[in-house]
Amino acid sequence: MARSGYTLPVFAAAAAKAALLHRLGVVRSPTAVMLDLLPEQTEIAVEQVACLDAHSALAVTRSDPGDNLDLTRDTPIWAWVHVGDRTVCSEENGAPSLEGHHFARALAEPLILQGGEGLGTTATGDPAIYRYAQRLLEANLLPLIPPDKTVTVTIILPEGRQLAQRTSNAAFGVLEGLSLLGTSGISQPLSAADHLEEFRTDLQAKVVTNPDLIFCIGSNGRQVAQRLGLPTTAIVQTGNWLGALLVEAGLRGATSVLLLGYQGKLVKLAGGIFNTSSHLADAKREIISARVIQETQRLDAAQAVLAAPTADAAYQALAALGLATPVFTALAQCVSDQSTRYVQKYAAAALTVGTLLFDRQGEVIGEDAIAPRLIALHTAPSDPT
Repeated sequence: MARSGYTLPVFAAAAAKAALLHRLGVVRSPTAVMLDLLPEQTEIAVEQVACLDAHSALAVTRSDPGDNLDLTRDTPIWAWVHVGDRTVCSEENGAPSLEGHHFARALAEPLILQGGEGLGTTATGDPAIYRYAQRLLEANLLPLIPPDKTVTVTIILPEGRQLAQRTSNAAFGVLEGLSLLGTSGISQPLSAADHLEEFRTDLQAKVVTNPDLIFCIGSNGRQVAQRLGLPTTAIVQTGNWLGALLVEAGLRGATSVLLLGYQGKLVKLAGGIFNTSSHLADAKREIISARVIQETQRLDAAQAVLAAPTADAAYQALAALGLATPVFTALAQCVSDQSTRYVQKYAAAALTVGTLLFDRQGEVIGEDAIAPRLIALHTAPSDPT
């Protein structure tokens, strides 16, 4: 059975809590801390903790994403915690000095989060600590902070800058490091083969009352489905197992499937790649560029796609040339056509497939002729009679 793990924000919060408990003298040298994951609770091991001076401490945890294919596995996460007197002063009076540490702004808040080495920054220069990570740190640290104290937490990822070079973070606006990103503390092993059975079981239960299914690829797919008002009772999560689940839908008597997904994943189906894990195959730019040639005969546009670092950058290059709409409309149609043929071949079943492609921001950039009809089918008001 595949083993779940935890996301990076969990280990950052655990290190920060361990350092704070140690500095305040609540727990001397904790080897583990209980963490509120909002709403679950869990215990996270602490690898090291030590006081640095009379006002600060450092704790180290180590990432464990479970059975996911995750490049952050075993990477150390440091949290440097400084405890000072809470000071309120105006901008005109200048920033306060706390025990020799000079801060750029008045410390009126009980908790201040900062990014250190290896934690990336956003395009605006802010540390890449996103909403769930902020909530997690606040929920676990604020109850521990004395009323007259301010705690500054600096998250450090010693291997973050190096690991970030193996990701597409920079293309998505996270610079010079990794981010504390995610909407949950649990890292579900969606990439593990054992998880496919859970997807199949979910599909089998839903197709009984919903022969028209909606396949959502990733959490972004679910968010787009919610924005479109699509019913959760028809939504099936797929992970990377598009081919296997399309065949399952055909074998179980489904009438139609609406595919919702980030274009960098779904366009792979247009090239006959039905497991979308990049660890198995990743030809999205080649597939997009081939469609550019077929639809526009523009060699310069195809070369721009091949030179792009990501699928989103490829889309932006085509948008700048005024070619994105026809190319991604054609790609959506090709995804549906390939999927229909795939189900016919392996399940001997006729399945209507519609495709809706969107970008990283969840904006629709391409859909085939069937997708609007399937969306209308799912969102039409029920007949009161």
